[in-house]
Amino acid sequence: MNTLITVAEAIKLIQSGTPLSLAGPESALDQLPAGNWIGGTIPYFLLPAGGTVVTEGHVFATDLSGVGSVSVATYGADELVGISGHAPDNGFALTIIPFGGQTHARFAADAASYPDAFIKPTVGWIAGVHLSELGKVTPKVYDGRTATKHEDRAVVAYVTLPDDKLATLEIVNLFEPDGNETLRFEEGGLSVRDVTINGETQNLAAWLVKKGLDHGKLPLVGDFAGAHLNASLQHVDAASGLVKLYAPVFSGVDYHFAKPVADYAGAFRAKLADVDPHGVVFGCNCILNFLYGELEGKAIGGVAGPVTFGEIAYQLLNQTLVMVRVH
Repeated sequence: MNTLITVAEAIKLIQSGTPLSLAGPESALDQLPAGNWIGGTIPYFLLPAGGTVVTEGHVFATDLSGVGSVSVATYGADELVGISGHAPDNGFALTIIPFGGQTHARFAADAASYPDAFIKPTVGWIAGVHLSELGKVTPKVYDGRTATKHEDRAVVAYVTLPDDKLATLEIVNLFEPDGNETLRFEEGGLSVRDVTINGETQNLAAWLVKKGLDHGKLPLVGDFAGAHLNASLQHVDAASGLVKLYAPVFSGVDYHFAKPVADYAGAFRAKLADVDPHGVVFGCNCILNFLYGELEGKAIGGVAGPVTFGEIAYQLLNQTLVMVRVH
């Protein structure tokens, strides 16, 4: 099950002992009883029929029963190494982290360096809010064991698989580097000022304004040994010279801006056309793709899931679609 259900249906599943990962408005998640589940706030979803916004009365449910044995844990900002450290040898850690807190920042900066981070798969998403509430309401995650919510902790559903099954993570990224200026950062992070562009150090904010790239629709694309990972622009403050990002940049990595994507929905449909939905346990897509691609009401393929403030596939990603598949 990867679909929208009513709060009443979610309550019945929880009371029956079904292990779940849930996403929905805070008002809906607040109504759920204790049980074997985790959750995060978001009102945006992609369904096979198209993107949608849900404000009341429904949650998106991922049923983890029949996949493997499921246990729940939570971690504070200083404990995040435990996400992969306590993960099963064969399985995955389905993780939800609220946007904007220390847990989000620390995971973004450090996740790739955790022991076993690329051996024991971590997949998941960053919880958010309706964009009209941004800065007014804090995103939340839920520890279903006690039906309690947190503004700055990670919640994890550990799924331990039988010996004859294997989990793999899949990333669908629409963006390719444009091949123009090469950007390198001496210091990484979620906030940056200076950047070396084709060997010349400049203020990134001023350069973005000059190039007309400060609109944020195109991410930086980093070359990680041939893998392309995005770092999306959150805010460009020309006055202070500070650029805030949704995912961190890293020192020693070559970055380029992405080529424009003319038709998001068509590009996703093309990318997903050859994706076999069999065995896909969970998927999510980025709020920036949803907005800039105007995906509300547009079908892009059979992968359903929450539209998120960041995606997790081993580490924090942006403007991607992420799936975990069990073979």
